[in-house]
Amino acid sequence: MIADKVRTIWCRELQRDDISVDDDFFALGGQSVIMARIQGAFIEELGVEVPIDQMFLNPTVASISEYIESLDVVIR
Repeated sequence: MIADKVRTIWCRELQRDDISVDDDFFALGGQSVIMARIQGAFIEELGVEVPIDQMFLNPTVASISEYIESLDVVIR
C-alpha cells in the first residue's frame, strides 16, 4: 500500500515514529529541506517524481498518497 510506504519515508525523514496518515507535514515540524529529502526518497524508493507544489498542496500522508495513486504509475 502506497500510504504505508509514504508514512515510512515521512517517519524516517521527520525522525518520528508516531505519524498518522492525517497529520500535517508542517505541524510535525516539516520544512523545505526535509520536503526536498522526502521528494528525493519518493524518486529513489517509489520510482515516482512528485512536484514540490503537490507536496505543499497535499501535506498529509493520506493526501499525498492519493495524489501518487492518481498518477497511475507502477510503484516499486
